[in-house]
Amino acid sequence: MNHMSIRRAIILAGALALALGGGLAAPAQAQDKLKLAIGQINAWANQAPTLGMKAGIFQKHGIVLENFGTQGAGETIQAVVSGSADIGIGVGTPGAMRAFVKGAPIRILAAGYTGVEDIYWFVPTNSPIKSVKDVTAAHTVAYSTSGSTSDSVLKALIAHYGLKAKPTKTGGPPPTLTMTMSGQIDIGWSVAPFGLKELQAKTIRPIMRGSDIPSMRHQTVRVEIVNANALKERHDVMVRFMKAYRETVDWMYSSPEAVKLYSESMKMAPELVELQKKEFNPKSAMNPDKLSDVDLVMKDAIDGKFLDAPLTKEQLAELIQIPPR
Repeated sequence: MNHMSIRRAIILAGALALALGGGLAAPAQAQDKLKLAIGQINAWANQAPTLGMKAGIFQKHGIVLENFGTQGAGETIQAVVSGSADIGIGVGTPGAMRAFVKGAPIRILAAGYTGVEDIYWFVPTNSPIKSVKDVTAAHTVAYSTSGSTSDSVLKALIAHYGLKAKPTKTGGPPPTLTMTMSGQIDIGWSVAPFGLKELQAKTIRPIMRGSDIPSMRHQTVRVEIVNANALKERHDVMVRFMKAYRETVDWMYSSPEAVKLYSESMKMAPELVELQKKEFNPKSAMNPDKLSDVDLVMKDAIDGKFLDAPLTKEQLAELIQIPPR
């Protein structure tokens, strides 16, 4: 072979190697995008989508999330029903059931929160209301939005204690705190870790907690919902979303990085984040794979006027669509 032939062979070999190694290689798989509506987006219990994105967990599963906050379950359900969100996070289970029974195109993709340890009602420290016994019909008591956890738990607390106070819609914890401290509302509501700094500084006093209601201590009170059409048309994406969601929850309770990222975004001392994890948000409460005490959820939903009758087995089977592990 002469010099020119050798040179030509080397060039052709190089071109072939480039084609096989790069030019003809399959393009990298595009990331699937999902839009999420999140009630009380900054609450630890609803942080899996936000923290999971910061940690790169959802991206690892080929998913990019576009997260936006709502004032509560009513807004979250509406966003999912309208299709402006694919998934809704932190929806009160009775509210989700009510929307489904009325024909809303939603399904339950995961259990969101079991128990009611993280939700509480409070007054300013100088309030004349010292305990539940001091609450009268003249007082106003807050909840976020219709169909939310705070709505259903407040209805149960009113029944439990025989309260006559006027339930008042106030939105999320930050505006509720402002309204309560300024005297626009008598009894505010909050969800951990909101208000922990004020509790520590003793500027507010808790007077009721969700855990005061024995029947709700083991109920799955919040769920993650999905648009029914999105679930049908993008089932593989939703399965991967759940894999990433589960992985994120495990990471939130095992990695110091999760506490660091959350404390920085909330401008909260890491020790307060650890406190709320231990006292208000145990990992067991965030198990996404099982809805607990569904019969009691429905009973309380009927008592609270969310449902007229319990869902049938067939309705529950259609509503609850949690992908298996």
